[in-house]
Amino acid sequence: MTGIMITPETKVGALLEAYPEAEAALIDIAPQFKALKNPVLRRTVAKVATLEQAARVAGMSTRDLVQSLRDALGVQGDVVDSGSGSAVGEGEIPLWVLPDAETAIDAGGLLEVGETPVGVVSKALAEMATGEVLVITAPFQPAPLIDSLRNKGHEVFAQGDDGDGWKVWVRRG
Repeated sequence: MTGIMITPETKVGALLEAYPEAEAALIDIAPQFKALKNPVLRRTVAKVATLEQAARVAGMSTRDLVQSLRDALGVQGDVVDSGSGSAVGEGEIPLWVLPDAETAIDAGGLLEVGETPVGVVSKALAEMATGEVLVITAPFQPAPLIDSLRNKGHEVFAQGDDGDGWKVWVRRG
């Protein structure tokens, strides 16, 4: 079987298609990747999430993740960090971050019942006024969702909850 290049920009879904054994390798590297066993997550997030974003989910450097995968899969090559990752949970908490936003979405709960958080979040934001804040809870850092929301012009601040998951505040742009 012909593989693909494994780089920070490689999509997780493409990696898993080219290297089915990569699922076990990812789970060995970081337990957070057990979520890839969820068919909804696999069909949705894995298709758009890059290894760079996956590294942020795992709380590790992109270089370490890519190199660990290459080693596990027997793929040669030097890793070059793309450096485009977003800082999450760093610096001061913005003033617009509210302890309890009026609109809250449980991304983990949605995935468990087979729903896609991206669609639910997009719909909720579309129904909100500019400047209103939505909070998303997730069992892991939803890096692809964060990047997507920022690209759509929303302000985003995310923070880990001492091992209990993540909270992501989104202020509609």
